[in-house]
Amino acid sequence: MRVHRINNQPVAPEQEVIDLSPLDPLIGKYRGKKGALIPLLQGMQALYGYLPRPALEKMSEETGIPLSEMFGVITFYAQFRLKPVGKNIIKVCHGTACHVQHAVEITEALEEALQVRDGETTADRMFTLESVACLGCCSLAPVMMIGDQAYGKLNGAKAEKIVGNIRLMQENNNITQ
Repeated sequence: MRVHRINNQPVAPEQEVIDLSPLDPLIGKYRGKKGALIPLLQGMQALYGYLPRPALEKMSEETGIPLSEMFGVITFYAQFRLKPVGKNIIKVCHGTACHVQHAVEITEALEEALQVRDGETTADRMFTLESVACLGCCSLAPVMMIGDQAYGKLNGAKAEKIVGNIRLMQENNNITQ
């Protein structure tokens, strides 16, 4: 048997090109203040929709907060995102009431319709699909939320239709603008 060696050259990560100037007022507001890391990260995410690496590096350099400390906080709290998310975040409840009412069917139908896996964002960044532990709408089980709107008593086909209607509505709005 012959062993073939794999060329282990590191692949250069794609560098994001983003405008870092909106960070200046945010960093200025919290510079030198104790306990500012979470508000800084929240502010950055409000600016960009997620926490881009170049922005984190700038914040680390200007505040003196090590990147390792930032990543410790980012990975601990579910509110922080390291990748861009879609304009519409679809949260499919997988709590007990929804689970026994076949929530998995809804997630699978949406994965197929959107061509993404759970936790991923569509290529056009219109939708991000997420399974969540509970949405607190047990009487509507199975349920999903898109933005602030809850949709209950679902099956896979109903969920696909709702997402399709949202896509059409938003595409039509973009055409008329």
